[in-house]
Amino acid sequence: MRIDQIITRTNKEAKEFDTINATLLQKAGFIDQTMAGVYSYLPLGLRVLTRIENIIREEMDKVGSEILMPAMVPRELWEKTDRMETDILFEVRGANDKSRKKNKASYILSPTHEEVITPLFMKQRMSYKDLPFAAYQIQTKFRNEERPKSGLLRGREFRMKDLYSFHASDEDRREYYDRIKDVYVKIFDRLGIGEDTIVALAGGGDFTDEFTHEFDTRCESGEDIVYWDEREQAYYNAEVASDELKDGSEEIKVSEVGNIFPLGTKFSEAFGYMFTDQSGERKPVHMASYGIGSSRVMGVIVEKFNDDGGIIWPKSVAPFQVYLAVMPGDNKAVIERADKIYEDLLGAGIEVLYDDRAGVSGGMKLKDADLTGMPWRAVVSEKTGSKVEIKARTSEEIRLIKGSDLLKVVKA
Repeated sequence: MRIDQIITRTNKEAKEFDTINATLLQKAGFIDQTMAGVYSYLPLGLRVLTRIENIIREEMDKVGSEILMPAMVPRELWEKTDRMETDILFEVRGANDKSRKKNKASYILSPTHEEVITPLFMKQRMSYKDLPFAAYQIQTKFRNEERPKSGLLRGREFRMKDLYSFHASDEDRREYYDRIKDVYVKIFDRLGIGEDTIVALAGGGDFTDEFTHEFDTRCESGEDIVYWDEREQAYYNAEVASDELKDGSEEIKVSEVGNIFPLGTKFSEAFGYMFTDQSGERKPVHMASYGIGSSRVMGVIVEKFNDDGGIIWPKSVAPFQVYLAVMPGDNKAVIERADKIYEDLLGAGIEVLYDDRAGVSGGMKLKDADLTGMPWRAVVSEKTGSKVEIKARTSEEIRLIKGSDLLKVVKA
């Protein structure tokens, strides 16, 4: 893509925020803050978010079916499950409802979707032969955070993948639950943060007396704490860690990127979601829920991978693989050479951001390349002659190589 096709630009003078991800993503032109906890995703940012969600989607398609549920739902669904007192809920109504007396109903902007998916599949009238099954979605969620902060790490509006599984027994649920743990490990590996993402034991809230599981990425700016128990060889989040453990074990700052937990029969019993087993007995369906915050993952990646120059995207989620900058002066031959390299890379399936802006200094282009964080920077100029200057974003080494060798280098 030629850079002029991107309607937004970097803004190195943008406001400094309380976290690295909020500052760099806005300076690099990936996101823009609409209000506290709410952001627009600009072209480059949307490409990253889409890559993250496509990796999640590819792995989820192996274990469930994708659906899309509404974000706005009637409050009666939440009353049915006695969760209207949840302090993170946004409750909304039409702006003119009071004066016009047209529609006095109020609605919930969903922070999670147990109240929707349970009656949804209850309507399918499934028997024990249809169990187990699972469905997931990737959608915008809403949570009434009192003090949203930390950029994409804690927002009022955010993106999330939520998967729900349905089972005839808790034993069957446990088997699927363990399978998803392994799938999550693979997802975070593919996203480039697997090495620093740990599985911590967490509380089950109103759903279970068992431990649930959080996926937490080591992060100096993380708002959460987990504790390593050497004796048990396990991590515990701060909620469930004992005072003894907190006083005597390793304390690690993390940011939560995913969680999985059993729901038991809380929601199936609330809605009367039953199935008939082989003996003809009616029983409630067992459920579990599995979340990954895709927009939060984007913020965590920036918190972890950056330097004084800007963002350093892992190859798997980078908006483009190559930042190609041409510095022609008045030399048309340099432009022609850069154009050919651009077309050759595109023809080989390499995604390229081509900075062919006129009237922009070479130094500015190099700074934009670092700030936006593509895995490779390639430069064509009068100084490079018939060769191409190539540099990995993670390295200080600059090499001059033949244009014909560029494809081999960036594909390695």
